[in-house]
Amino acid sequence: MEFNNFTEFFQKATGKPAPFPYQQRFADDATIHELVELVHAPTGAGKTAMAILGWLWRYFYRDTHRTERDTPRRLVYCLPMRVLVEQTRDEARNWLTKLGLDETVKVHILMGGEDAEEWDLAPEQPAILIGTQDMLLSRAMNRGYAMCRFRWPMHFGLLNNDCLWVLDEIQLMGTGLATSTQLQAFREALGTVGGPERAKTLWMSATLLPDWLASIDYRDRIVPTLRLSRLKLEETDFEADGLRERWQAAKPIAMAGSGVAPAATHAADGSTGTPPGGGPVALVAGDEAAVAKFVKEKHHEGSLTLVIVNTVERSRKLFEAIHKLFAPAKPKARGKGAAATEVAPAPDLKLVHSRFRPKEREGWRDWLTQDAVELSQQFPQGRIVVSTQVVEAGVDISARTLITELAPWASLVQRFGRCNRYGEFDADSNPAQLFWIDVPAGDDKKAAPYAAAELDAARARLESLNDIGLKSLDEFFQRLDAAERLALFPFDPVHVIRRKDFIDLFDTTPDLTGNDIDISRFIRDGDENDVQVFWRAAQPDDDWSKAEARRQSPRREELCAVSFVRFRDDFLRKDKTAYRWDALDGQWRRVGKAQADSVYPGQVYWIAASEGGYDNEVGWDPKVDNVDEGLVLPPSESTQGAIAETAFDGDEDSAQGWQTVAEHTQEVFDELAAIHGTLKPIIEAAPNFGQALEIAARWHDWGKAHGVFQAAIKQTAGELPGAVYAKAPKGCWVKYARRHFRHELASALGVLTLLNAGHAPEAWAA
Repeated sequence: MEFNNFTEFFQKATGKPAPFPYQQRFADDATIHELVELVHAPTGAGKTAMAILGWLWRYFYRDTHRTERDTPRRLVYCLPMRVLVEQTRDEARNWLTKLGLDETVKVHILMGGEDAEEWDLAPEQPAILIGTQDMLLSRAMNRGYAMCRFRWPMHFGLLNNDCLWVLDEIQLMGTGLATSTQLQAFREALGTVGGPERAKTLWMSATLLPDWLASIDYRDRIVPTLRLSRLKLEETDFEADGLRERWQAAKPIAMAGSGVAPAATHAADGSTGTPPGGGPVALVAGDEAAVAKFVKEKHHEGSLTLVIVNTVERSRKLFEAIHKLFAPAKPKARGKGAAATEVAPAPDLKLVHSRFRPKEREGWRDWLTQDAVELSQQFPQGRIVVSTQVVEAGVDISARTLITELAPWASLVQRFGRCNRYGEFDADSNPAQLFWIDVPAGDDKKAAPYAAAELDAARARLESLNDIGLKSLDEFFQRLDAAERLALFPFDPVHVIRRKDFIDLFDTTPDLTGNDIDISRFIRDGDENDVQVFWRAAQPDDDWSKAEARRQSPRREELCAVSFVRFRDDFLRKDKTAYRWDALDGQWRRVGKAQADSVYPGQVYWIAASEGGYDNEVGWDPKVDNVDEGLVLPPSESTQGAIAETAFDGDEDSAQGWQTVAEHTQEVFDELAAIHGTLKPIIEAAPNFGQALEIAARWHDWGKAHGVFQAAIKQTAGELPGAVYAKAPKGCWVKYARRHFRHELASALGVLTLLNAGHAPEAWAA
C-alpha cells in the first residue's frame, strides 16, 4: 500500500481519525532523526500504537529515501506482565493486516513453551517480538528461560543486534529495568553489527524519572546532564480530541470505609480491636469479609467494579468472600414443606492474577475490555473483577468503580488509569469513584511484595488528595520538589549485572550437575522469579525412549507461571512431587522434598494431576488436592515443544537424505550468500563480520568428519565409498560410541587446533 503521510498510515491501521500529536512526532518529526529513547505519556494515551506504528512507518516509509535505513529491523517489545503479551500481539497483528504488511512482518511471542515458530531462522526479515521481561531479558543474557539451550546463542545474538528494544511500563520492572540499561551500555561499549544506531532502547512509562536509568555503566548518559532524547506530551497533545477527555476526566478518591461495623480493626502493629460506637471505620487489607461487604455496597448495577489487591493469596480469599455474599442462601426449613430458595440476581464475578495458564487466560481480554453498554446488556447486575497487579499496566479496561489496596505510588498511578479511562463517566450524572484500602505494615515482611517505606510515602500523599484524574495528578506532581519526587518513586536495585558477569554468560556450558548460572536476580526482584509448571494425567514412564520422553514436552498454553519460592516451599516441601527434564541424560527426573533446594527460576516442571495444584477458577493453588482431568492437556504430536531439543545426545536434524559434508557446506554457503544480499548495507559497513560468517559457514560441520560421528552411520548400499557424510536417512543411525558426543564441539576444537598450530587460513586472524 502507498501512503502520503503518517496520518493516512495511522488511519488505515487503527480506524481512528488521526494520531495524537506526540505519536506523529515520534514517527515523522524531521527534527527527530535518531530514535527517541525516553517517552513519558499518561495511561491510556496510546504508547503501544506510538511505538509499533511509529517503528513500522520509520522502517518502511520514512527511511526509504535514505541510502541506508537507520531503523533496526527487529522491534523487541518487552512487558512486565504476561497478561499484556497476548493483548499487544493481537493489536500488532490487527494493524499489520489492515496495512497489508502481515506477510512482510511477522509477530512472534517469546514465552515459556512457545510454539516452534523458529523466528530466529529468518534473521534478515523484519519482525516484531513480544514477551515478558523474564523471557526477553534472559534471552538477551544468553540464558533463555524455558527454551532449548542449544538455541540460546541464536536468540542472544538476534536480541542484541539490529533491534529496537521497547520497554513499556518500566515502573513495574524492578531490577529488570537496571538490567535493560546495563545491556544497552554493553551493546554500546562492546559494539554491535551495523553500529550503535541499529541497537537502541526506548523506555516508556506514565511515571518516569530519568534517574531510574542511571545504572553503573549507563550513568554518564543520565547525570549530571541528561543525554538521552526524550519525548513528552505538550499542551497541544492534551487539546486533541480523544486525549482531552481522558486528560480532564474526574476521578474522585477516598479512603475505603465499610458502612457497616466490621468485627475488628487492625492496628499498624498487627493487633486487633473492636471499633468504638460500631460505626463506619477504615478498611484494612486482609479483612476479606469486611472488604467483600464494602465491594458489594459500592458496586453499581450494570457497571464494572475493579478490585485490585497486592498478593495472589489475598485475591483468592477476597474472591471467595465476595462469591459467598452473592451465593443463594440455604433454606431455613427442611423437608417437603421447605420453601425453595429464590436466587437473587448477582453480578458476574471474575478472578484475575498471574498464576493462570494461557489456556484459561485466552478469554480474559474479551470480558476485561468489554464495552460498558454490552456489559450491562449481558449482565444487568454488572461485573466485579478481583485482580492482582496484572491489570496495572497496558490492559485497556475502564471501570466505573475502582477499589485498590495501598501500593507504591508508581503502581497506584497505573491502577488509577483503569478507572474512567476515557472520561466516559460524567461527574454529574454517572460519576466514577475510587477507594483505597490501607495496608498497615510495620516492616517489609508485612508490606510484601512492597517495602513498608514505599507504602508509608504513598499513604501520606493519598490522604491529601481528593481527585486523581490525569490532570490533577500532573498538577500534584509539578508541586513536588526533586527530593519529594524521589521519595515517591524510589529505585535502588539490589542486583545490577556488571560487565564481568555479562562476559561470563558467553559460556553456556552447564556445571557437572547439569545446572546453569542463575541469572534470576537480574530479571526480577525477590520472590517474583518464576518456574513454569504443567499437568499431565500421570507421572513420566521410566520405560520411555529418549525420543518419547522428549515428545512429552509442554505446549505454551498449558504452562503456568509460579513463584519458584512458593513452588518450593508450598508444594515440594509439603511432600508433593514434580518432575524436571534432565538435559544431560534426556530423562524426566523426580523432584521431591529432598530435592527442593535445587529449584531455581526458569525451570519447567511436570506435575501429575493426582498431586493437585490447579483450579480452573482460581488458578495455581497448592491446596487443591487433585486437578480435574478435563483441564489436563495431552502432549503435542510434535516434538518441537519447550523441551524437545534439549537433549545432549543425538543429531535429529542430521537424519535426512544422504548428503556429504561438502554438499551440505556448499548449500549453507549459498544460503548465506542470499542472506548477504538482504543485509548488504550492514555487511558493507562491517566487512570483517561478513568474512567471519563465510568462514563459519565453511567450517561449521567439519566435526562431522570425526570418527565417532561417521561410525554412527550404518553401512548401506546407498553410501558412496569413502564419502564423509553430514546427513543420512532415518533408520541409518546407531548410537554414538562416545556418550554425549557433539559434532559442533568437534568442529570448534578442530578450528582452535588449526589456529594454535598456525595452520589456519590467514583470513581467520581477522
